[in-house]
Amino acid sequence: RASPLGSLRLLRSDRTLFGLSGTMFLYHLAHNVFPAIFVLHAGYRFGWGEGMVGLGLAGFAVCSAVVQGLLIKPVVGRVGERNALLIGLATGVTGFVLLGLAETSFVFWLGMPVTALWSFVGPSLQGLMSRHVGASEQGQLQGANGALAGIAGLIGPTVFTQLFAAAIAYAGVKYAGAPYLLAGAILVVAGLNAWRVTRLEVQAR
Repeated sequence: RASPLGSLRLLRSDRTLFGLSGTMFLYHLAHNVFPAIFVLHAGYRFGWGEGMVGLGLAGFAVCSAVVQGLLIKPVVGRVGERNALLIGLATGVTGFVLLGLAETSFVFWLGMPVTALWSFVGPSLQGLMSRHVGASEQGQLQGANGALAGIAGLIGPTVFTQLFAAAIAYAGVKYAGAPYLLAGAILVVAGLNAWRVTRLEVQAR
């Protein structure tokens, strides 16, 4: 049970936990779009050099830090983990659409703070999942979520880089943002699944 793959068995012990684990996997999968194509896309689409790429990455980091440090606790406390999760997924989809369709650096910059709001997803999802395991299984749950992130990390970079290559080969700069749109579509599926799973749980109460 302590091995990364063995810990995944825990996720099948509860119907809601198993459903939420699907959203967790898709969340990690979509997140891989950033390390996979951010530098490639920014350089090809907007002509960014090292300095602008560095500023872009720093901008994302600052926006995410503000959300994680100042907004998550009060928002979750006010609307609850389920609503915070759905808000995070919705803003993530919106942000990825802005990034993917951006034709100018200005629009791309506008998409950064919107995308950063999807930082609500991780803590909210983890909190919901932790309710479905015992106190002695919290570490195993962390291991299982780490395994999901690892699997997503094996798949995501290949999917997003290959889509980027195919998109620019087919239509050049016009479809260079296709990987971000795919990440947004993945979050749509994650959001629908999260809504369904948590709705069933709310009804059961």
